[in-house]
Amino acid sequence: MITVTIYKKSNQYLGFDINGHAGYAEEGSDIICAAVSVLSLNTLNSIEAFTEDEFSGEQGDGSLTCTFPEPLSEKAALLMDSMVRLVMMVLADIKK
Repeated sequence: MITVTIYKKSNQYLGFDINGHAGYAEEGSDIICAAVSVLSLNTLNSIEAFTEDEFSGEQGDGSLTCTFPEPLSEKAALLMDSMVRLVMMVLADIKK
């Protein structure tokens, strides 16, 4: 099971943790895990490429942790909003 925890305070993103495996298919063939990975990593890559915002992150086997030391810009917050929305849609599809 994939667990996604979004940390916010006063409507500002502080960071997120993504842990686990979907168990939708065998490792290496799991399209749910692949989708969540692509969405989260693309979000961080986009924040790095298109904004001046800073973050720290750590990736492990089945885990990704990210923290934002300062409040995010409007662009970065929009990228995070998009990631949260899409990850929720992907994970909701598992339950169907």
